[in-house]
Amino acid sequence: MSINVYITFNGNCREAVELYSEAFATEKPQIMTFGDAPPNPEFELPVEAKELVMHTELYINGSRVMFSDVFPGQAYEKGNNITLAFVSEDLEAVKHAFSKLKEQGTVEMELQETFWSKCYGKVTDRFGIGWQVSLDGDK
Repeated sequence: MSINVYITFNGNCREAVELYSEAFATEKPQIMTFGDAPPNPEFELPVEAKELVMHTELYINGSRVMFSDVFPGQAYEKGNNITLAFVSEDLEAVKHAFSKLKEQGTVEMELQETFWSKCYGKVTDRFGIGWQVSLDGDK
């Protein structure tokens, strides 16, 4: 598997992805909003989050580039809004990568099952690089 670039935006992801899709002549992006996600009875989704982009991706000249808006209230700093996504079908590789990346780093989300992956986590390594690690597979 390759390493993918993941770019976050501050509420204007849809506009940016539509521009990139036109600029690079890709297929029209399939956009999932936070409002499209399965409801969580323990967390009421804020109204301002419902139409924001939770995830979309484009294949640009053979490279998978992924995008989302930040969730309302999350920190956003222009220029620091790019993370790398390690996606693998090998659970042990996902666990190993996360374990090494979190050494002296900052864990944003421990490895856990989500509705999109049986094993997903987010960490900033000790060098300040943001990583998302995810098991690719059935979900």
